[in-house]
Amino acid sequence: MFRRLFKAGLFIVSFLPAVALIYGALNNQLGANPIEVLTRDTGEWALRFLLITLAVSPLRLLFGWHFLADVRRLLGLYSFFYAVCHMLLYIWLDQFFSLTDIINDIIDRPFITVGFISFLALIPLAVTSNNAMIKRLGAERWNRLHRLVYYISIGGVIHFFMLVKKDITEPVIYIIILAVLLGIRLYRYSRRSLISA
Repeated sequence: MFRRLFKAGLFIVSFLPAVALIYGALNNQLGANPIEVLTRDTGEWALRFLLITLAVSPLRLLFGWHFLADVRRLLGLYSFFYAVCHMLLYIWLDQFFSLTDIINDIIDRPFITVGFISFLALIPLAVTSNNAMIKRLGAERWNRLHRLVYYISIGGVIHFFMLVKKDITEPVIYIIILAVLLGIRLYRYSRRSLISA
């Protein structure tokens, strides 16, 4: 019962940033450049949910919070949801669906290149985030595919760091969080290798 309520509550809470952005846009509360705010904030929420998803395994390991395994897929899909919103806002409100301008942007601006590649890599993870695809691919191949999340998260923080022009405090915080999360995984992997050697 607790797990169901927790999952339902998390689903609602995770959607609240989108509600806040929609409300702000409809009521002219996003400042002088609402397009920039919408695009930036959806991108940041995509990155936040990606890092939260990566935090599930370390939290289970350190604190025994095994119930978090039930919501890892939900968190990952919310990361994809906000990433899709981020990309659509960029294509629609920033580039006005101009394929030529989008391609030139991807080629000429490295932070766009990194962000676009990271987004494309996120798509197969979202598509295969269901039990049917796990059975179809097989657990081993599915796990190999979903290790892409590590490279996507690295790409995400690099994209954000390159985007920020003045105060880099926030992207640096994300870089540190990611380094800790990946460091824990590397430590566990090295210990397993030593034990099995």
